Amino acid sequence: MSEDQSTLYAKLLGETAPISWQELQPFFARGALLRVASDFDLIEAALAVAQDDRDKVAAWLTAGQLAKLEAEQAQDWQARDPSLWAVVVRPWVLVQERAARPGLH
Repeated sequence: MSEDQSTLYAKLLGETAPISWQELQPFFARGALLRVASDFDLIEAALAVAQDDRDKVAAWLTAGQLAKLEAEQAQDWQARDPSLWAVVVRPWVLVQERAARPGLH
């Protein structure tokens, strides 16, 4: 990772925060949410989107590690209200459901 990439990675990491589904609904309505698989690095995905790395993003879209949020997922999050983390990379908001850790409540 270059120094510029490291700086941007650190900036994106600092801008990542927990968020509720209720707060994300307006972005979903605009079609601006990208779901990042829970076992994937949210910041790495945000970095590729921010740098317009089309090859990486296309590969992740194909693999299902990154996807536009579908209505079924939105309904699931509405019903469950899971722990979500998000980072803004305009015009997108990348959102990830955090996997539950054993023993944590």
